[in-house]
Amino acid sequence: MYLYTDFDQQLVDERVAQFRDQTQRYLNGTLTEDEYRPLRLQNGLYVQRYAPMLRIAVPYGLMNTKQLRKIADISKQYDRGYAHISTRQNIQLNWPELEDVPDILAELATVQMHAIQTSGNCIRNTTTDQYAGVVAGEIADPRPTCELIRQWSTFHPEFAFLPRKFKIAVSAVEETDRAAASFHDIGVYIVRNAQGEVGYKVKVGGGLGRTPMIGSVIREFLPREELIAYLDAVLRVYNLHGRRDNKYKARIKILVKAMTPEVFAEKVEAEFLYTKENLTVDPALLQKMDAVFTPFEYEARKDEDFSEVFAQYPKFKQWFNVNTHAHKVAGYRIVNINLKRAGIAPGDMTTEEMQFIADLADKYTFGEFRTTHEQNISLVDVAQSELFELWQTLEKANMARAHIGFLTDIICCPGGDYCSLANAKSIPISEAITRRFDDLDTIYNIGKLDLNISGCMNACGHHHVGHIGILGVDKKGAEFYQITLGGNSNHDASIGNILGPSFAAEAVPDVVEEILNTYLDLRESEESFIDTYRRVGIAPFKERAYA
Repeated sequence: MYLYTDFDQQLVDERVAQFRDQTQRYLNGTLTEDEYRPLRLQNGLYVQRYAPMLRIAVPYGLMNTKQLRKIADISKQYDRGYAHISTRQNIQLNWPELEDVPDILAELATVQMHAIQTSGNCIRNTTTDQYAGVVAGEIADPRPTCELIRQWSTFHPEFAFLPRKFKIAVSAVEETDRAAASFHDIGVYIVRNAQGEVGYKVKVGGGLGRTPMIGSVIREFLPREELIAYLDAVLRVYNLHGRRDNKYKARIKILVKAMTPEVFAEKVEAEFLYTKENLTVDPALLQKMDAVFTPFEYEARKDEDFSEVFAQYPKFKQWFNVNTHAHKVAGYRIVNINLKRAGIAPGDMTTEEMQFIADLADKYTFGEFRTTHEQNISLVDVAQSELFELWQTLEKANMARAHIGFLTDIICCPGGDYCSLANAKSIPISEAITRRFDDLDTIYNIGKLDLNISGCMNACGHHHVGHIGILGVDKKGAEFYQITLGGNSNHDASIGNILGPSFAAEAVPDVVEEILNTYLDLRESEESFIDTYRRVGIAPFKERAYA
């Protein structure tokens, strides 16, 4: 895990002091609302429907237990006793008082955390696979690349006021893309060329929101040491040519489409001729960055034989098969802690639960864990010999429901319950679907399925890429929900198709059930929902949903 240098700590401490002064001047009336807005956004502070919201940066989803305990303490002292994991692997506080935010930031700085660039028209938190560094099949660990991008982009003066917000994701596994890199402003793929050299493939122009698009490849291979120079060239072209007169047309995806990917790539290559003269990274620095993320000293272990335990405890077998994932080191396992439970907003953790998760990470791992794009927690270094005990502990805490990756592992934005931009509530829809499909045998029969819910077209719930997507819309002041089918965020990326006219809130669980029944009637053998949809198209689903 990357640890702050003295320079890093000084930078964050000075930013806290600066924002404390800015906030005091705003509260005293010497800064206007328009003057204060960009300053608070640069420090992760939004004004939501009922209260401010503070978004805390979790670089590439990696945290230690000391940091989680600090957030638990902050949520108890300054908030309402809980925190929320976002789809960008960050953590949000939904009820802080504005005058307390500088104190919160000062507390965060004591554990090497901040809220810098978690909002505003700048480069946001770089995300990656939550299993980075511990899963088999990686061409290289993506975390050093993420950290390199983080250091380059933080406080970059040229990119502090971009035409619009900017998001980068790094993917390193050929078989799957848990980072959804195709739907980012820049998707960085770690690849190996014909000579066996490790480098990067680069996509640009992906994104969701009002105009969802899949990114286009503009560079098939880039040497490791040239990545920052190339990214800098991409941002320069965007800064020069991106629209600033219309925020709905300001994202880089609009620019790439207007120029065409080919022309955009040509302009990037022209800038790249200059940027690589000064921004090519010294190989020694890359080696130093790699060394930060060297593996822990794993004990010599063998994979456990759980056959007898599985026979005696079927629920443990379910949990093992569904909520854990293979580790690249023998005798270890990745454990996903489920934060999707009936009666609780997806991705929420109470103060007590945060302390509990920190206790688990200290006891069963090396004191680190990951926040996930799916709004869960991953303990990525658990010895297999301790899995049964860990499962029992999670079971008692209502965190062992075995449905990770299935229908009720719902991605859901805060929606109209919190967000001033939302057209409709998201959390009650998630709750209704979760309660409708509470039987595990039913969801196992349906198979792996992504269901994503957004409260507005900003798509914070990533509804466009859900196999089933649900979007809240406003119909003359009433909350309705539009359904999309066929989205996918993996390497074979696709954007969901609109099923038809929107539905009233109370009808949504029935419609979802009819869609799933249609799939079960039409699937062949063990065919997945997305494969069946791609084979038969939208027509049979539409016919049944509106019958």
